[in-house]
Amino acid sequence: MLWPFNHFRKPRAPSRSTIEAIYGMIVTQAREPSFYRDLGVPDTVNGRFDLLVLHLWMVLQRFKSTEGGADLSQALFDHFCDDMDANLREMGVGDLTVPKRMQAFGEAFYGRAAAYDLALASGREPLAQALCKNILNGEGVEAARRLATYAETAIAGLTGLDEATLRSAAWNFPLPAEAGAQP
Repeated sequence: MLWPFNHFRKPRAPSRSTIEAIYGMIVTQAREPSFYRDLGVPDTVNGRFDLLVLHLWMVLQRFKSTEGGADLSQALFDHFCDDMDANLREMGVGDLTVPKRMQAFGEAFYGRAAAYDLALASGREPLAQALCKNILNGEGVEAARRLATYAETAIAGLTGLDEATLRSAAWNFPLPAEAGAQP
């Protein structure tokens, strides 16, 4: 017999494998060579971090409108933080410095997310300007416009996903060239 008050229960926490799969997709996309080769994103630790943040932000945007999205978002963000912590330690950053660097990562994420939220609501050109500033170090506004086109296409693709597909990590980001972001 089904308990009649099941809808009052707290939603199940997202599975670790789901979060790992979604995060893996974000990392894989952030490493796509065409961002660096064709769109002028610096192929540096900072450039890769900025693309990772952009893709994480896009996915978190989509989670806002899903049932249990806050839990998914928190689990994904926690996984991002764990990954950043592990990467710092792998690069040899000392235990005393890791918390300061993690705070800087958090501030960078939240600052960029706020800028992208505001810019997205204002249109493609403000988004391009925000991407130019944060990812392209203020240089290459044409490349930033192509990156903004890509971001809008990726967001539209994520928005079009049903919740089951989104949660199953059975989707892909578009390639920049497919999203109209080619030079």
